[in-house]
Amino acid sequence: MTLATAVFLACLLGVSGLGFAAARWRRPASLDHLEEWGLGGRNFGAWITWFLIGGDFYTAYTVIAVPALVYATGAFGFFALPYATILYPIAYAVMPALWRQAAEFGAVTAADLARIRHGHAGLELAVAITGILATMPYIALQLVGMQAAIRALGIAGDWPLIAAFLILAIYTYSAGLRAPALIAIVKDVMIWLAVALALSLVPLRLGGYAHVFAAAAAGLKPGGLLLKPGQMLPYATLALGSALAAFFYPHTLTAVLAARSDETIRRNAIALPFYSAILGLIALLGYVAHAAALHPANANLVVPLLFTRYFSGGIAGFALAAIAIGALVPAAVMSIGAANLYTRNIHARLRPGLTPAAQARIARRASLVVKLGALMAIILLPTRYAIDLQLLGGVAILQTLPALVLGLLPHATPSGRVLLAGWAVGLATGIGLAWATALSPVIPIAGTGLYIGLVALAANAIVVASGRVALA
Repeated sequence: MTLATAVFLACLLGVSGLGFAAARWRRPASLDHLEEWGLGGRNFGAWITWFLIGGDFYTAYTVIAVPALVYATGAFGFFALPYATILYPIAYAVMPALWRQAAEFGAVTAADLARIRHGHAGLELAVAITGILATMPYIALQLVGMQAAIRALGIAGDWPLIAAFLILAIYTYSAGLRAPALIAIVKDVMIWLAVALALSLVPLRLGGYAHVFAAAAAGLKPGGLLLKPGQMLPYATLALGSALAAFFYPHTLTAVLAARSDETIRRNAIALPFYSAILGLIALLGYVAHAAALHPANANLVVPLLFTRYFSGGIAGFALAAIAIGALVPAAVMSIGAANLYTRNIHARLRPGLTPAAQARIARRASLVVKLGALMAIILLPTRYAIDLQLLGGVAILQTLPALVLGLLPHATPSGRVLLAGWAVGLATGIGLAWATALSPVIPIAGTGLYIGLVALAANAIVVASGRVALA
């Protein structure tokens, strides 16, 4: 066993032990209640919430995919920076109100909120199914990030991924949301250290940042260091659409609803832009890979290859472990969010009268099924299929936005029937356009393009507005 592999395994086992210990951290009298297992008792303060939401957004796949996109396309890959900047004012304006509504009525999921505000069972089911389907490929993508880190160590086969899945499944089952909340702190610190080392040491060995940008400019064909005119509209709409969708994913909303108060959410919306600066630094690794003359068969390997080529054994193992652990936190929260949706808004509707303990037990089992499905997708299918499905995830989640945001209006809220019709038209439009463009997130229009999610949301909004006027 190499030193890098030994350090990698030691870090992974240490953090996994922390996950198991989380079952006793702030433990209530019983975890046999969905608010305790799935929301941590709605008792996370500002710091824990900050790390947990940050852990949801800045994941293993973020560390892998953002530099990979910058490596492949240049400036266009930086759309993640304005997206991260736009979404926090949205969170400041909307999320505290959603938290208050959820706390008042005991809502655990977005679909709960849709049912409470609009009283429509069909809309509740639509929001629940949309959230689950959008989350599954996202979990798979976390495993893609972990898989890239494992393969960079030269470990062959799927057994390390299966072992990591088992660890994730067991501590999530036992501790619920408390496990990823506690691990998120360690995960973020490890990623910050790994990125700081990569951006300070590797460019020095390559001749400095002047050489890095010169090499990137020469190697980025057909991309470049600056956006081309035809890229500006797709860049802007991808940033805006991604920002509108981000906080409505089940895992992000789970972290929000687990906060102690609406004031906790406001403080986090103010402090979370710090992560955007970290994201910009992570993206620069795509340019560093050009200066290092890396030519991987898959762009997702550029960051692991940088770590293994320029770091010594122990440091390389630590940096790759940071990526792997960066997969565990969001994958755990995502599986919990999807399990909450299934339990509260599908299973409980089919079997009314379930006790709180029964709901918690069903959610635990559902979280295992969700993670197993993601694992099978990675092992049995080519990775590109998971990525293609994730592109549709944002399009789908955007169609739940009217039901949740308009439900905050005190008067003249559209009916559940109208919102369900808007959801159906928006989802059909998004899927149809994605199919027509071979699952590209951008539809080409007159030499430029638009993010499909926004086009679908516009169709949704037109139906909702028209239906509200017709029924007025």
